[in-house]
Amino acid sequence: MNELRLHDALHDPALTSMTFLNEICIRYPDAISFAPGRPLEDAFDTTLLTRYTERYVQYLCEELQLDNAQAARLLLQYGNTSGIIQPLIAEHLRLDEGIVAAEEDIVVTVGAQEAMFITLRAMCAGPEDALLVPEPAYVGIVGAAKLLGVPIVPVAEEPGGLTVQAVETAYHQARARGLKPVLCYLVPSYSNPAGVSLTAAQRREVLAFAARFGLFVMEDNPYGLFARRPNAPEPTMKSLDADGRVIYIGSFAKSGFPGARVGYVVAGQKTEGGRSLADALAAVKSMITVNTPPVAQAMIGGMLLECGCNLKARNEHNVQRYSDNLDALQSALEGAFPSHRAAEHGVTWNTPDGGFFTVVKVPFAADEATLDRCARDHGVLWSPMRHFYTGTGGEQAIRLSSSLLSPADISEGISRFARFVQQESHAARRANTSK
Repeated sequence: MNELRLHDALHDPALTSMTFLNEICIRYPDAISFAPGRPLEDAFDTTLLTRYTERYVQYLCEELQLDNAQAARLLLQYGNTSGIIQPLIAEHLRLDEGIVAAEEDIVVTVGAQEAMFITLRAMCAGPEDALLVPEPAYVGIVGAAKLLGVPIVPVAEEPGGLTVQAVETAYHQARARGLKPVLCYLVPSYSNPAGVSLTAAQRREVLAFAARFGLFVMEDNPYGLFARRPNAPEPTMKSLDADGRVIYIGSFAKSGFPGARVGYVVAGQKTEGGRSLADALAAVKSMITVNTPPVAQAMIGGMLLECGCNLKARNEHNVQRYSDNLDALQSALEGAFPSHRAAEHGVTWNTPDGGFFTVVKVPFAADEATLDRCARDHGVLWSPMRHFYTGTGGEQAIRLSSSLLSPADISEGISRFARFVQQESHAARRANTSK
């Protein structure tokens, strides 16, 4: 029997890395895991399923004046492709992000991942239309682009974040290759995987460049609420956008709960014939998921109603925990690898201003086999940074996520990690000596 041929992208590391990490987490369930970028589960409770849904039904009946049959049809029948909770999302954006968004410009999606996919499909019309992506990059955007056949142009990211000079260099190099960059994907606040942020000045510079060259920015903001104390978060690029260059993607996975799988995209730009980009995105979405499940939207709607659409206030506890965890991770790393002895141990790391992730550079190859040894021999899991590069890069770097752990687990995990680093460093030195 002939073997079934699959799309080439399905063999790409960007699409297989998450599967590998899930498998190794299952293989070593008792390991202390710095691998997943998951939100805290302290407030998870099955009673939220009914509480939030009932709060949204109450809103439908009392404030929108729907009767029981109308409310049931809205939630249990096929729904509007663009969604049903846009007014609440718009109010959240106004309160928490300083973004003024018309309800009709918001499309509610199945997580942020669908928002990325439909935006790429709608905006990258020809084979030369390309996507600029900072490198290292979130695997979700890389995987979506590769599945759609959209050319990816990596933009070198520096420790201090993306610079407009790097964007401009990548843009002109792409043009010289016959490509036409249409979109630039950015996570400007506490990015995954590198944990870096752009200053307000850097954000304005990128927006000015985008306006000058007709480029659009796809701003993905999953971690924007989670500034490390006492830092104040930078303004979103969308709130600074005076020229309509930003397509804004949000999600309630980190600020609410991932299980609902509810995200959204704000796209009020006009396309040919005066059609809005939001309408075009909804048309693409209608061919993929038809609509985001209204029951899931009801749960998120109820959550937003309960907190007055103010997710900053709702997440106050989590913000403090994430900040404490970043502090605990930085302290544990400094204790295990003192900065004044960096030349001896060869380990360095960055200091994020918020979010979930820290990148550690080590003096040996940090690949899948190395991770397996670390999990097996030392009971610690992490993510190889090489998974986040479209080509080479990150071979001696590790992503640590501190979001889901306790300070005690972080301390113990880094103690184990230090023993692992010592073991691998000695092995690497022996191998070099024997050459």
